[in-house]
Amino acid sequence: MITKSNKKQKLSFDGKAFSKTLPELPGVYRMTGEGEAVLYIGKAISLKKRVSSYFRESSNLSPRIRLMIAQVKDIEITVTRSESEALILENSLIKSLKPKYNILFRDDKSYPYVVLTHHKFPKLGSYRGSLAKRHQYFGPFTNTYAVRDSISLLQKVFKLRTCEDSVFTNRSRPCLLFQIQRCSGPCVKAINDDQYQIEVKNAAMFLNGKENELMQTLEHSMTHFSMAQEYEKAAEIRDQIRSLSRVRETQFVTTKREGGIDVIAASSHEGVIGINLTMIRNGAHRGDKVFFPQHATVGDEVEAIEAFVAQHYESGEVPEEILLSHAIQEKFFTNALAGDKTRKIKITSNPLGERRVWLAMATKNARVAIETRLQSREAQSERALSLQHELSLEGAISRIECFDISHMMGEATVASCVVYDEGKMQSSEYRRFNIDEIKGGDDYAAIKNVVTRRYKRAIENGGRLPDLILIDGGKGQVSAAQEALLDVGFSGVYLVGVAKGEERKAGKEQLILAWTGEILSLGERSPGLHLIQQIRDEAHRFAIQGHRKRRAKKRNRSSLEDIEGIGAKRRQRLLAQFGGVREVSAASVDEIAKVDGISRKLAELIYKQLH
Repeated sequence: MITKSNKKQKLSFDGKAFSKTLPELPGVYRMTGEGEAVLYIGKAISLKKRVSSYFRESSNLSPRIRLMIAQVKDIEITVTRSESEALILENSLIKSLKPKYNILFRDDKSYPYVVLTHHKFPKLGSYRGSLAKRHQYFGPFTNTYAVRDSISLLQKVFKLRTCEDSVFTNRSRPCLLFQIQRCSGPCVKAINDDQYQIEVKNAAMFLNGKENELMQTLEHSMTHFSMAQEYEKAAEIRDQIRSLSRVRETQFVTTKREGGIDVIAASSHEGVIGINLTMIRNGAHRGDKVFFPQHATVGDEVEAIEAFVAQHYESGEVPEEILLSHAIQEKFFTNALAGDKTRKIKITSNPLGERRVWLAMATKNARVAIETRLQSREAQSERALSLQHELSLEGAISRIECFDISHMMGEATVASCVVYDEGKMQSSEYRRFNIDEIKGGDDYAAIKNVVTRRYKRAIENGGRLPDLILIDGGKGQVSAAQEALLDVGFSGVYLVGVAKGEERKAGKEQLILAWTGEILSLGERSPGLHLIQQIRDEAHRFAIQGHRKRRAKKRNRSSLEDIEGIGAKRRQRLLAQFGGVREVSAASVDEIAKVDGISRKLAELIYKQLH
C-alpha cells in the first residue's frame, strides 16, 4: 500500500499533522523536496511513530537530519508485511534512487577468495565473483594482499600449481616455479596424482582453519617416512611443519568456534566517520577493511552501522555471528539476513571475553584509519593552497586535470588524462585516448588532439571542468593545448606546462604559465610542486600502461594474424605453448610442429613469416 500526503492543499508541509494519519505498521517512507527530488528513504517498525519522531520539538536530531527536514515538501509511505521486508525494500530504493541525505557506501561487495579448482590437478588461485559449486572456495578476504600472502604461503608449503590451464596442458618442461621449489611440477609428471591430491587435501585443511588436525597428520607422515628410512621425504614434511608453526605464531585472532564472525565497528573524529570490517573465518583472521560512508558525520554512527549492515550483506556472504560497536534495531536485520527460517544469525553489540577484545581492536583500527585520512587530507589541502599562492592564482584550486603522451618511436601513441579532485586522485575519472589521426611522434598535434576531444565532449555533455590543467611538456605542448581550448570555447581555466629542467631531475621542473608566458622554478621543497609531481607522475604511469597494452596487442596481431592458416585457436595454442610472439619467433620448426593442430608444413610457414 502506498500513501502520499496531499501537498497541493498545503503551502508548506505539516509533518505533525501528516504523521497522525499514518498506520502503526512496518514499512518504508520517502521524503521528497523541491521538484519531487528524493531527499531521504527510511524504514520503520511503526511508520506512525518513526515519521512523527522527526517533527517533535524534543527530538534530538543530527545537524544532517535537521537540514533535511527543513527541505521536506512531501512524504510517501509504503506499508510492508514485515520488518525484514521493509529493510529489503529500503535498501533497494536507496540503491536505485541514491537520496541526497541517506548514508551511502561504495558498491564494493565483491571480496576475493582463495580457490582450489576441480581439475585432476587442482589449480590454486584467487577469485572474485559468484561461487561455482564445483570448485572449493576459502574466504572471503578483505583485500587481495591477504589472498596473495595466503597463496604465497601455500606455494611454499604445499607446492600446488598456480598456472593457467592453457599453459599447464601445453608444458613440455617445468617452469621457474618448479626450479625454485614453489611448485611440484604436475604438468611434467614430477609428482603423481595421489601425492598431489594429498597436498591439495592438506592445503584445504589449512585454509579451513584445521591447523591442529593438519599438524598431527603431517607429524604422523614424517614419522612414517623416517621409520621407512625415506629421510628426504621426512625432511620435506619437517620443513612444512616448521613453516606452518611460524604462521600459527603470527595469527593474532583465533577461536575454537568454527564458522564465520564479522566484527563491525564505527568511530568518528573531526567530522569523519569510519566503519572497520574485520572478517574471521574458522578461527582465522581474514583481514580488515575500513569504509568511509558518504553523507555521514559525527553523531550518525548508529545510522552508519545500520546502513553498512543493510548494504554490505545485500547480496554477499552473511556469517553466523556479527559483532557491532553500536546497538541497532536487530528486529529489522536478523530475519532478513538469515534468508531462510532454518538459519540463525546472531547480532550483538555487547560481547564478552575475546569478542570484546576483537571489537575494541576493530574500533581502534577505524580511529587510526580516520586520523590517517585526515592527515592526508590536511597535507593535500596545504599543497593546493601552496600551489595557489606560488602561481598567484585567483580563487581556490579544487579540480586539476593532467595530460601526458606516451609512444615508442611514434608507435601506438596513447594520451592519458588523470583527475585530482577533493584532495585526492579520482581514478574512476581517468581516461585514455588512442591517437591515430596524426603522424607518429608529433607530440604537439597529439596534445591538441586529446585536449580538443576531452573538453569538446565535456562542454557538450555538461561535464565537470577543471580549475587547472597541467600538460606534461614544454612551450610547444602548451601552445598546442591553448589552441585546442580556444577552438572548443573553453576559457577561464589556468593552463600550466610541466617541463623537465636542464638536469632532468625531480625538483628542477620548470612551470610554464600559459596566461603570462612566465617560466617558474618552485624549488624541490615546494609543497605546490610536490602536488604537481604527484599528479604528473600519475598521468605518466597511466599513459605508459596504456601504451604498453596497445603496443603488445598490435604486435601480437600483426605477427601471427597475418599468417594464412593461423586462426584464433591455433594462435592461442602457440601463445600458450611458448608464452608470447617473441618466444614463438625464437622456436625452431620442429618445436613449432609439436603444438597441437600445427602441421610440419604450417610450422615451416610460420617460421618463414616470423624471420
